[in-house]
Amino acid sequence: MFTRLKNSSLMFWSLELLIVVALIWICTKISFLFTPIGIFLQVVFIPVLLAGALYYLLNPVVKLLEKVKIRGKAINHTWSVLIVFILLLALLALGLVWLLPRLIQQVANMISNIPALANTTQDFVQKLANYSWFKNIDFTQYTDQIEKGASTYASSFLNRLTTSLGTIISTITSFAVVAITVPVMLFYMLKDGHKFLPTIKKMLPKHQADQTISVLEQMSNTISKYIGGQMIECLFVGTFTAIGYVLIGQKYALLLGVFAGACNIIPYVGPYIGILPALIVAFGDNMLQLVYVIIVVLVVQQVDGNVVYPNIIGKTLQIHPLTIIIILLAAGNIAGLMGMILAIPLYAVVKVIVQNIYHIAMIRSEESHAQENSK
Repeated sequence: MFTRLKNSSLMFWSLELLIVVALIWICTKISFLFTPIGIFLQVVFIPVLLAGALYYLLNPVVKLLEKVKIRGKAINHTWSVLIVFILLLALLALGLVWLLPRLIQQVANMISNIPALANTTQDFVQKLANYSWFKNIDFTQYTDQIEKGASTYASSFLNRLTTSLGTIISTITSFAVVAITVPVMLFYMLKDGHKFLPTIKKMLPKHQADQTISVLEQMSNTISKYIGGQMIECLFVGTFTAIGYVLIGQKYALLLGVFAGACNIIPYVGPYIGILPALIVAFGDNMLQLVYVIIVVLVVQQVDGNVVYPNIIGKTLQIHPLTIIIILLAAGNIAGLMGMILAIPLYAVVKVIVQNIYHIAMIRSEESHAQENSK
């Protein structure tokens, strides 16, 4: 019986599937055991993710500083890390002092103007209803719903901000924990990150060490190029979109520019999400302003797509656009916005691993064939 089971691929994979299903069923019955692990991962995930992203963003700057010579002597690794760390803290302080208050003010102004925007939308729809093509359509119920929904949302949002003291305290506490732990993690990652691969190499068998380290280096380079390129691209889009909005007299130009830059981290879909608030705000002014906003976004996205993206990120990922769209759709349904942000670099890393495993398997297959032929 065991011989038949071993030789039959159908029975073998059926048994494998049954074992997997049984394990999943057992895990659902003892899910309470995994609750502490889930809470721990939720607490640790965001600080580790932010620190890791900043590490890959700043580590090339540290390596560049180590090549700088002062009076014939190169800056050592520790001093390079300290210089980069101090510059990062200075930029964060500048952002908190100059950028954050302006963003908060513009957010408050935008929320307070939501009812006025709803009224403008209602006036536009009523004018549209006067045309002969739309006279048979009753727009009143739709405009009333839009106005009522916008007013309710604005008032409820402001009430939550003012009354949910426990939520505010919890949010501030979580932010404080992240603000304290991320710099500490980042400092030690920058300081001791170069020791990671040599340490891993010592722990591996000699016949697998070089191949494993090669795969890890390719993974690290892929993530580093992607994160660095995405940050530069987001800064470019956010900065020049905000400048364009200022030039055309768009309301909340700084806030809308920052939003557009942040959304640009999502490939392909991000630019369309980033333009939506600007279109809504411009629609509340006049149709000419709407055209100006579209022109600004088109110019910035064309420069980004044809100049910035090819030269900064280029073909680092080597992923077909259709594949990226499918991954984004799946990741968005599974894990929401965070899934859409992390799906592409995760897929790129998995792709590197699979390619290397396939390459190693092909080499070993050729070597075994060569040995058999030599016999």
